Amino acid sequence: MTEPQFLDAAHGSRIAYHRLKGHGPGVVFLGGFMSDMEGSKALALEEHCKARGLAFVRFDYSGHGQSAGRFEDGTIGLWLKDALAVIDRLTEGPQILVGSSMGGWISMLAARARPGRVKGLIGVAAAPDFTVRMWNEELSDRERAEICSQGFVKIPTEYGDMPYTITKALIEDGWNNRVIAAPWYMSIPVRLIQGLADPDVPWQSALEITKKMTGNDVEIILVPGGDHRLSTPTDLRRLCLTVDELAGLL
Repeated sequence: MTEPQFLDAAHGSRIAYHRLKGHGPGVVFLGGFMSDMEGSKALALEEHCKARGLAFVRFDYSGHGQSAGRFEDGTIGLWLKDALAVIDRLTEGPQILVGSSMGGWISMLAARARPGRVKGLIGVAAAPDFTVRMWNEELSDRERAEICSQGFVKIPTEYGDMPYTITKALIEDGWNNRVIAAPWYMSIPVRLIQGLADPDVPWQSALEITKKMTGNDVEIILVPGGDHRLSTPTDLRRLCLTVDELAGLL
């Protein structure tokens, strides 16, 4: 594993990243909740962009992976600022944002914040507004009470040895950064790749996203048997082909 470079952002985050120079449109990978930039999707995209001559950036949000900060201090708003700093400081020209799980949410927020810079958006098991669903449908009464009384709760996860720390700040900030609470127009191509066997993000959520996106080029790609990670060799080939499509290489 090569050593990352670091971006000291104006809002205080010290962001670890890897950047591949190339022609545009560039590709930026945005990872998921408590994930990092060393996952199979990020690395497969890096290799693919290198072969295609496309510029590429992968990075870790504050409190994730090799970036500075504590995970528990993070919110959707902070991680959005990290993503915007990466787009503003480390990329040039139009970009294709590839967001995995929570990264799909942050990609949507970033596309709305930088409409002139984002050429296309790919969501892989995209989970916009997941904190709202978590609070309303997934947390128990005891867990919600614990968040209210002590400011956080720890819940187990099958994606790592450490439990997720869900804070009151994360829940409240997530509410303020909702993207599918009301219709919004997307003037760029959007592709939502969603597994039908995803235990964490129901496939119906992709339909809910498309109901709220009123653009003319929004498509869902449903994967029979696909899980939340969507990281099999077939999944990775599909993702790379989707990047080629939005980059105009097909």
